[in-house]
Amino acid sequence: MPSSTSEQILRELHASLTLRKRPEDVARLIQDMYAAQGTRLDAATEAALAKAAEHSLRNLWHGYTSMREEFARPVGAQRQLARAARLFTSMPELPASAGNDPDRIEAVIRRAGEEIGRSYGQNDFGLDRLDRAERTAAGLGDISKRQYNKRFRLLRRMEAKLARLLHEQHRREVVITGKGALAHALPYELFATDPDTAAFVAYFTARGYMRSVFTNGRQRQVYDEVAEALLQRLRNLPEKACWYAVAHVHPTGEVLAHVSDEDLTRLLVRWNGFLRRVAELLEDAWNRHPLERDTMIVRPGDDSSTWNQAAQAWNTARAHWFALLTELGQDEILDRICPGKVPRLMAADVAYWHRMSGGGLHPDTYVWAELPLPWEVLRGEEQCPRSLVEAVCARHRVDPIRGAWTAPRPVAEAVAFRRTPELVHGVPVADPLMAGALRSAGIFSGKQKRAAAQEWT
Repeated sequence: MPSSTSEQILRELHASLTLRKRPEDVARLIQDMYAAQGTRLDAATEAALAKAAEHSLRNLWHGYTSMREEFARPVGAQRQLARAARLFTSMPELPASAGNDPDRIEAVIRRAGEEIGRSYGQNDFGLDRLDRAERTAAGLGDISKRQYNKRFRLLRRMEAKLARLLHEQHRREVVITGKGALAHALPYELFATDPDTAAFVAYFTARGYMRSVFTNGRQRQVYDEVAEALLQRLRNLPEKACWYAVAHVHPTGEVLAHVSDEDLTRLLVRWNGFLRRVAELLEDAWNRHPLERDTMIVRPGDDSSTWNQAAQAWNTARAHWFALLTELGQDEILDRICPGKVPRLMAADVAYWHRMSGGGLHPDTYVWAELPLPWEVLRGEEQCPRSLVEAVCARHRVDPIRGAWTAPRPVAEAVAFRRTPELVHGVPVADPLMAGALRSAGIFSGKQKRAAAQEWT
């Protein structure tokens, strides 16, 4: 049984699966967990964790980072619920957390609507309101027209707020899943089954949550020497590890081979549903403003944030889906339906930077431009078999297997650990205090904040 201290640390590590802690700080928590359990680490793991934890906030003189340590959360309906509590006598006492729960918000709207003879979804201010005779017949004769209208408008606004909240919660899930796969969905009981498993999942997820750097080269790889050392501990005692939990974030053939077919199928079904939801988000962004598909360079009017978040989530889900199909021996499905990868939109200045440094468009962009759109493939409106993808890849001299167009992603080799940079809109800044000041001034954001900027002139 873990001690109370080690269990507390395990819960902190589990909480980090929905936060955005620096990998260095997670490494320090892992060190503390092993110390509390009295676990003797092998030399490789001890050295790797020490290398990362050396730069944790607890070991730095300032102990501060200017970057948010959680993903932005949607604004809940607490204000609207408080207003409804004052206007409707049937409103029960609700905790503040109810403002973030769509089911409870909808229940309040329905219950309050019954109080004024309004059904859920009746939002037309001209057609759905009751006139004086209808209000009297409904037993609302003691409520003035003004008071009735006030309540009707509030419920109409609450329904609109509920729709926005659902959209933003879905978008937040897309962002988190795109970076950390299904780590955020791991229940504590499964996560804490084995401390070594928890250590790997927490650290690997923290690496996945790292922000992108403004560069014309490759982004930093997720799988580094610390993750390799932690995974090696699982390899040394495979019967003790919870491989199903690891498969939520790192679906290599080595990991999936330890997972039962039942659990693999459970993950496959989950990724199937997620792929379809992300495809709808991509389609919505595309329909609002079709992109320059041949270059994927941002143009005025493009919603690059939504598209890039959805594209990353699609590619993550697709990679897990391919890996699970292959492990289950069902990859013949790809002979009939093999949806392509989705590239992110590139800013025009980054594209120019690529050209000036002797580069050009990534070859994957040309493959994407010739394949049917993913949402059309999933709905069966367009055919995209593996043979078509292979033919398009061959035309543009892209290896369909190494490029993960027709097969799971190749197993990544561990890269050296590098300290997490302090970023201001993707640009590395040495000092976190300076980074906070630059961010407040709007530097590197592309937005002019004259009052703040003048303080630095």
